[in-house]
Amino acid sequence: MRTAVASFIIAGLLVLLGSFAVIYAGFYDVAASDQHWPVTRWILETARVRSIKAHAAGIAAPPGLDDPAKVLTGVEHYAAHCAVCHGAPGVPKGDAARGLNPSSPDLAEATQLYSPAELFWIVKHGIKMTGMPAWSDHSDEELWATVAFLQKLPGMSEQDYAKLVMASTAHGGHHHPGGGDHDSTEPDRAK
Repeated sequence: MRTAVASFIIAGLLVLLGSFAVIYAGFYDVAASDQHWPVTRWILETARVRSIKAHAAGIAAPPGLDDPAKVLTGVEHYAAHCAVCHGAPGVPKGDAARGLNPSSPDLAEATQLYSPAELFWIVKHGIKMTGMPAWSDHSDEELWATVAFLQKLPGMSEQDYAKLVMASTAHGGHHHPGGGDHDSTEPDRAK
C-alpha cells in the first residue's frame, strides 16, 4: 500500500513539474489565433461554469425583469457595450470579436444556459481570459436591466431589436456610467 501511495505522489509531482517546465519554457502557445489544447479548454470551461454557479448562488433576481421599461434600459446598455462583441439581431459581431479566443458567445443561445442571477454575476464581474469585461462600475439597476433585455433576446427579430434601440434613443438612453451602487440583490463578499 505504501508503494502505491508513494508512486501516486511521485507521479503527481512529476506531472506538476512537467507542467511547470512546459509553461516556463514557453512551449504552451498563448496566441489567440490558435486553439487551446483540449485538456486546457476543458479545465477553463469547467472552471468558468462552476465558478459562475458558485458565485451567483446567493444572488436573488429582483421582481419585474419583464418590465418593458427595464428591457428598454437594458437594450441601451447592450447596444452601447455588448453588441460589438456578441452581435445582435441584424447586427454582426465587430472586428475585434472575430479575434477573440474563446470567441464571444451568441447571447441568444447563451442566455438559455444561465439563470438571471448567473447572467447578472457575469455582466457585473466579467470573466477572466475571455475578453468579457466587468461592468461593476455601472449600477446594479442598469445591470439587472441588461439581464432583462438578455432574457428577451432569444427569438428576437431584427425589427424588434431595431425598434427597441430606436425607442431607447428616443428616450435619451438610460445609461448611468459610474453608478456603481451596490444594492441588496448581491450579498457582500470579501474581496
